[in-house]
Amino acid sequence: MESENTTRITEFLLLGLSEEAELQPLLFGMFLSMYLVTFTGNLLIILAIIMDSHLHTPMYFFLSNLSFSDIGFTSTTIPKMLVNIQMQNKVITYQGCITQMHFFMLFAALDNFLLTVMAYDRFVAICHPLHYTVIMNPKFCGLLLLVSWLLSLLDSLLNCLMVLHLSFCTELRIPHFFCELIQVLQLACSDTFLNDVALYFATGFLAAVPLIGILLSYTQIVSSILRMSSAGGKYKAFSTCGSHLSVVSLFYGTSIGIYLSPAASQNARASAIASVMYTVVTPMLNPFIYSLRNKDIKQGIRKLFS
Repeated sequence: MESENTTRITEFLLLGLSEEAELQPLLFGMFLSMYLVTFTGNLLIILAIIMDSHLHTPMYFFLSNLSFSDIGFTSTTIPKMLVNIQMQNKVITYQGCITQMHFFMLFAALDNFLLTVMAYDRFVAICHPLHYTVIMNPKFCGLLLLVSWLLSLLDSLLNCLMVLHLSFCTELRIPHFFCELIQVLQLACSDTFLNDVALYFATGFLAAVPLIGILLSYTQIVSSILRMSSAGGKYKAFSTCGSHLSVVSLFYGTSIGIYLSPAASQNARASAIASVMYTVVTPMLNPFIYSLRNKDIKQGIRKLFS
């Protein structure tokens, strides 16, 4: 790439989901509604768990952290998108783009690890019930949470620091509603080989490893449940992990489906539209899944308003 085609950039342009002016009010109203539902629903779960002493257990401890992560996940992207639509300005500063990428990857990775930890919690509760309180003690739960945060932080910092060493061309239009790492790398004029290697390694580690852990946990859980002689015991065991399994299926199903879709991989705008499923819709549905399928959470939320 010739040196005259590169420059020290100060901003990117986020093209959003559509450039049609008549669709902007519809997009603004739709995403504002989804963000408010996501924020309120997850906040209610956090408050219900904090205020109700009956919910001070490892399962709900991790659930409250998952709700916090979902709030952070959506707050990283949606408010900026809403501001851009309202101000009719597609600009995001270079520093703002790097910051957005950092927190997006941080909370995405944290979601992965928390879902894995929650699967392990259900594995211990169902397969080793007599040792549950000994294994899932407060100190160990805190350690699992700390490791999840540290690994997520390490991944996001590594990728963002590597982006800082890239030079960019004069074409700075990102066909997305937020600064996604893959889209930003495609705008770079300098060699992105090391960035690509780090990205593929992180994707494999943050997606494949947690997913394998979840699958192994549920393989043992299902095997243990099928060996139960009591129908009531089987139903109770399935009901305790049904909500988590639904969230796992929704999160991994949408994200994997999007990135393996031929249409999404060939068309950046189609990928942006499809990514709404796991970046916005999934965090919005999580509170409904847990509150509708969990009597303890429903009772805890009722106590907040009583």
